Amino acid sequence: MRGGLGAGALLIIILVLASLKPAVPSVGRTTLWVDSVRRGEMVREVRGPGTLVPEHVRFITAVSAGRVDRVLAQPGQHVQPQTILLELSNPDVQIQSLQAEQQLTAATAQLLTLRTALKAERLTQEGNVAAARTLYADAKRQATVASSLVGQQMMSINEAALAMDKSTEAETRFRIEQERLALMTQTMDSKVAVQKSQVDRLRAIAAFQQNVVRSLEVPAGDSGVVSDLTLQLGQWVVAGTVLAKVVQAGRLKAVLQIPETQAKDVTIGQKAAIDTRNGIIPGRVVRIDPNAINGTVIVDVALDGSLPAGARPDLSVDGTIEIERLRDVLYTGRPANGQSNGKIAMFKLTEDGHYADRVQVQVGRASVSTIEIQRGLKVGDSVVLSDMSQWDNADRVKINR
Repeated sequence: MRGGLGAGALLIIILVLASLKPAVPSVGRTTLWVDSVRRGEMVREVRGPGTLVPEHVRFITAVSAGRVDRVLAQPGQHVQPQTILLELSNPDVQIQSLQAEQQLTAATAQLLTLRTALKAERLTQEGNVAAARTLYADAKRQATVASSLVGQQMMSINEAALAMDKSTEAETRFRIEQERLALMTQTMDSKVAVQKSQVDRLRAIAAFQQNVVRSLEVPAGDSGVVSDLTLQLGQWVVAGTVLAKVVQAGRLKAVLQIPETQAKDVTIGQKAAIDTRNGIIPGRVVRIDPNAINGTVIVDVALDGSLPAGARPDLSVDGTIEIERLRDVLYTGRPANGQSNGKIAMFKLTEDGHYADRVQVQVGRASVSTIEIQRGLKVGDSVVLSDMSQWDNADRVKINR
């Protein structure tokens, strides 16, 4: 009998315990980040880390291979365009320059010889034309005299005909010599032009080789501060090697890495603020990289304000870009799980602040630290922005003071 009563009591206890709701989990108030829902102007922003880089950088590259003989400048030194940074040496370059000069001198001498020879040939031909003209004139007179003597029966017809043939031959020779002179005159200009073009090509090659020789003394080429000059004496460099960089001091820009999902709203001309950790500099977006790399998009920001003390190239910064200003919207701080344009669960504090209940909230556009509320909350509601994922199974949590 007693055993039956005990079993019945145990069954009742089990049923009662099963009907009880699980205990409400507790969380400390000091561990929560709480914000209120408000209506007004919401500024949409995107943020990303970045660095300060020079707006204008001149890369100094080696025109030819060479050995470093002298290093005349150091990183951080202010230089002018004519300042020599390095001196290189390369005997092969010197030899090539001398060979180019030798070839130019030989071609110039050939041009002078050609002009002299052609002018002499032309003068000789002009003499031949003059002699042919004299012979033709004399033969023509002889033919005229012979023709008149035949009419007076003082010369035979054969002799007169021979005089006429000689006159015709002399005329033909005179015409041929004239054509030969004209042809020589025409071809003389073309022959000189061909040789002159060869001289011009060799002069250009010699000038190039001279520039290569001069490039062994490496000038800065621009005003600024020397950077990345790390070459040592005796080091061999090949053509195209970057020897140093010259940075224009005071002209810096911020290069930010904006998350790809947020970069779609960034446009040229938008306002930006660059935090150098020693001051905030206003700026504006001037370039957006068309490609995404590792989930980020490179955005260049031109700095409009004066640089704070300590601002220098490669300094790490944080940038914030203002996308737009939303007028008269309901918004609150952006929760840890706050993705834009969707429905999320948030914990809303009760009026007495002792509990927080889970509510479904429809959110809209999001910013760096705020998010638009479309449905589920009203002005004055207090919500938890902290990560509450460990209480995903609870609809209510107790707030311990």
